[in-house]
Amino acid sequence: MDFRIADTFTASLARLNGAEQKAVKTTAFDLQLNLSNPGLRFHRLDRPRDPNFWSVRVNDDVRLIVHRTPTSLLLCYVGHHDTAYAWAERRKIERHPVTGAAQLVELPERVEIASVSVTTAPPAAAKLLLFAGVGDDKLLGYGVPPEWLEAVDSLFDIADHLPQEAAEALLNLATGTTPETPPATPAAVDSFAHPDAQRRFRVLANLEELERALDYPWEKWAVFLHPAQRRLVERSYSGPARVSGSAGTGKTIVALHRAIALARRHAQAQVLLTTFSKPLANALKTRLGYLVGNEPDIAERIAVRPITGVGYELYSAAFGQPNLAPPALIDALLRQAAAEVEGHRFTPRFLAGEWREVIDAWQIKRWEDYRNIARLGRKTRIGGAQREILWSIFERVRTGLAERHVVTWADLFGRVAENVAAKGKPPFDFAVVDEAQDVGVAELRFLAALVGARPDGLFFAGDLGQRIFQQPFSWLSLGVDVRGRSHTLRINYRTSHQIRAQADRLLPSSIADVDGNAEDRRGTVSVFNGPEPTIDILADPEEEAETVGRWVADRIAEGVEPHEIGIFVRSAAQLRRARTAAKQSGVPAIELSDRVETTPGRLSIGTMHLAKGLEFRAVAVVACDDEVLPLQERIEAVADDADLEDVYNTERHLLYVACTRARDHLLVTGVRPASEFLDDLAA
Repeated sequence: MDFRIADTFTASLARLNGAEQKAVKTTAFDLQLNLSNPGLRFHRLDRPRDPNFWSVRVNDDVRLIVHRTPTSLLLCYVGHHDTAYAWAERRKIERHPVTGAAQLVELPERVEIASVSVTTAPPAAAKLLLFAGVGDDKLLGYGVPPEWLEAVDSLFDIADHLPQEAAEALLNLATGTTPETPPATPAAVDSFAHPDAQRRFRVLANLEELERALDYPWEKWAVFLHPAQRRLVERSYSGPARVSGSAGTGKTIVALHRAIALARRHAQAQVLLTTFSKPLANALKTRLGYLVGNEPDIAERIAVRPITGVGYELYSAAFGQPNLAPPALIDALLRQAAAEVEGHRFTPRFLAGEWREVIDAWQIKRWEDYRNIARLGRKTRIGGAQREILWSIFERVRTGLAERHVVTWADLFGRVAENVAAKGKPPFDFAVVDEAQDVGVAELRFLAALVGARPDGLFFAGDLGQRIFQQPFSWLSLGVDVRGRSHTLRINYRTSHQIRAQADRLLPSSIADVDGNAEDRRGTVSVFNGPEPTIDILADPEEEAETVGRWVADRIAEGVEPHEIGIFVRSAAQLRRARTAAKQSGVPAIELSDRVETTPGRLSIGTMHLAKGLEFRAVAVVACDDEVLPLQERIEAVADDADLEDVYNTERHLLYVACTRARDHLLVTGVRPASEFLDDLAA
């Protein structure tokens, strides 16, 4: 007998308290172990729309709703008695007549929309406004249940009640995008085997899989993959591949499952799952444990480490522990060398940027290499004579580092890459890289060396719209060619339609990298709705603190837990304003520093950079003032007007990252005069 779990079950389980969840898990384990257990108390519902729905008693008040047939048992929902029965009475599981996918369908005649039952036929003109020329046959082909065909004009009211593939297709149509038609499953094939069914129902082969599914109800889409995600995970590539998409589209989930799929497909393979920071790597490691906690042979062959950690370990093994040059030493050497070389007017800021983004990043060791390099990402033009002067400065810095027997991170990555290439035995068979938009030149060259010449050895997940740490550069120049193997995810699972639509105003509809690979953000849809974001421009910091404090208190009153709320500011200089706002709310707070974990019972406070990789039900982005966003000191540090574009772009990306950490509620505040970005956000 097949034992399955639905995504609706994991979502409903998370809403119960700890004692209730423990009792539910015990009952679920009993169901999987022995359906004939006399202690299990099944009850057929009195008014079922689906005769296969049964309730199972957990305790005096909590009931499991299961779908039971002679060959399968499906955990569908759990809740308090009346709530559970009401849920079951307006739903059924059926095979879609066109696509053949198993669907859990909520029946529309019991759903009230704007005080009018959706079974009332909508005005024909209203339907034409949204879906002109789209007939019922076409809508059925997209997976819309027959019961909902007459209600599609009320799209934003009914979207949350539809099967996911139907809601996504209608949202795409409404925004002018032609959705992908789901494949049709022949009648002889199990309806639960359809790709769309697999995104909501999962077969659990044993008790360990059930235990893991119930213990870790984190983002349910980490287990129930969208068909577009599954194709990217399982596909074989002829070279490096990259998956992109706006915030919340599941890129990290694809990266996790890709690493697991590679380890399963290649029995002896060593897989590296990596990202640019230690906190994000720790989060990946935790999530990997949720997915393969009962498969030690798979888990032990997937190394989850930050890129710097991998580089440090390999360097230490080959050359001994590295002596890394502190930033202050490099600044001192640059100042000393600049003072020794006459005939130039280069500022310390320009020299530091040229060293960091060209000389060190590209590991320039000879004048001939510097003379010929394209200096991508450095918009200030310099002629041949100026380059000669610059090289005489940087050559002195290189000599100073060598005399002190210290290396930069770029030196470290370069030496390890050369050592791996010389040995001809790469330490990993595959590398899967999350947050790839913030991988630098030296790191990318290093990653390419780690997997050798294997065509499909590299897989990247990232979003150019969230690039906040690195200057753009050509991947192709390093031999990493993702052209023709770049794919964009368009279904947003994490952020409401309202928040996503507003945050998207900060970015262009299409962003291209240096090599011409474009990420088209048009056609992205969110699978759920929420309240409109709020943008408040206040008179002074005191009024702002009161406003944010009230907003946080209101969210708490609505049932949002403190650890589900984040308050973010541009930089450490504004953290005091976040602390004051938190104090006004009356809720204790903790500053994130470089940690990823939230703390139960406390708000999370941090800078926008630390928001990367996090997720909250409610987010307040505070202190978005003029000269704070974009940061005035970054603008003043620009050596040439042409570099301003990159500063403004990364500052926009930073605000976008902060706003898209919110799932349901978003508040953005500033003090007059406010950041110019708020005009775009509110447009």
